[in-house]
Amino acid sequence: MTVFVDTSAVYALLCASDPRHTAARNAWDTLRRQRDTLLTSNYVLVETSALIQRRLGMPALREVQTAFLPLLSVAWIDQATHARAMSVLLAVAARDLSLVDCTSFEVMRDNAVQTAFAFDAHFSQQGFHCMPISPD
Repeated sequence: MTVFVDTSAVYALLCASDPRHTAARNAWDTLRRQRDTLLTSNYVLVETSALIQRRLGMPALREVQTAFLPLLSVAWIDQATHARAMSVLLAVAARDLSLVDCTSFEVMRDNAVQTAFAFDAHFSQQGFHCMPISPD
């Protein structure tokens, strides 16, 4: 099975003080045990890097780069995918929905991925299954 990896899950996994840390750790252990294919996008990597650097510091960002990133397949957002995602974002006009979210949904649809390792409720609102179940 292929699972899309979102910033919300990576942050919860790395930040021991995050209230969702234990759920993220348990889900991550399950994904690794099942040897699922882990997919993300370069937009998610940029968002994740900025968040980790700002909130957890450079040592945590190095850990992401050296220990976590090699486990992921990365879908690179091209001009057409970016344009589709931007159209959706502008059509929905919701302040809490981001361009990164919209590109993630496009990547998941393009790759027939139904499950996201995410705590962002937007994934379930788009009809995707979240692992673990999103509390939002």
